[in-house]
Amino acid sequence: MREYRILADQRSAEELSDLLLDAGVLSAALEDADADSTDEQPLYGEPGLEPQTQAWPRSIISILTADGFDFQGALAAAVAQAGCDAPELLETSDVEDQDWVRITQAQFQPAHVSPRLWIVPSWSEPPEPDALIMRLDPGVAFGTGSHPTTRLCLNWLDENLHAHDSVLDYGCGTGILAIGAKMLGAGRVTGTDIDPQAVEAARDNASTNGAQADFHLPDAMPEGRFSVVVANILANPLKLLAPALLGRVAPGGRLVLSGVLARQADEVIAAYAAADPTLPLSVWREDSGWVCLAGSRQN
Repeated sequence: MREYRILADQRSAEELSDLLLDAGVLSAALEDADADSTDEQPLYGEPGLEPQTQAWPRSIISILTADGFDFQGALAAAVAQAGCDAPELLETSDVEDQDWVRITQAQFQPAHVSPRLWIVPSWSEPPEPDALIMRLDPGVAFGTGSHPTTRLCLNWLDENLHAHDSVLDYGCGTGILAIGAKMLGAGRVTGTDIDPQAVEAARDNASTNGAQADFHLPDAMPEGRFSVVVANILANPLKLLAPALLGRVAPGGRLVLSGVLARQADEVIAAYAAADPTLPLSVWREDSGWVCLAGSRQN
């Protein structure tokens, strides 16, 4: 097999991927060319203002083809059909035939993500059978518990969640935070995400783990406030979402934010203080350069 990595813009990335798949490539996967930089952008918007294009301003398309496949011809035809500029070819490499299932499984091992909680793939045995075990496999939506921001949020929930707290997981992805909150003793748990596949994955994961939680697309989100609102997104959208998130926190409730680099903490704290001074945020904990911000509503 051969792997090709091309750099496409936001307008053409999705269409080129679809056209190349129609032409016979084995797979085409999109990733943010600016990931882990200050230019990184999430695909999440405020309810009612969801992004229309599921691609980043600069998207890398990773394409796998069978040996002998005419990739250059297929790409030229896709570019002509899409009516876009030819993308930059970043890298070409040979890929050995391997047991991809076994390799994928080896990459996702049980993770001890908080004092009481382990995340364990379906193919692994629980390392501590008496611990709280969340069964979660990697899939189409973000969230396997491996990122520091996810661990930070789960640790906050483990150490600070009160019995029967109502919890909103805003930008839920696979539902890992919502499911974790339910397993750690929360009462009513709700999650929302703009990605229908994420909502479906979250529902499936909740069912697998016997966790009663509701997951909704933004337009279907019920009204109401929560004693805990948690959002693990990124700094820039968190600032834009301040009114929406603050509006979901009940009197005396708490707000937990992650996806924020340590150097971005002050600006996010300032944005929330400007939006609502009755809910001051501060850095709760740091992990690998990322921080978790938390605060309580004072009225």
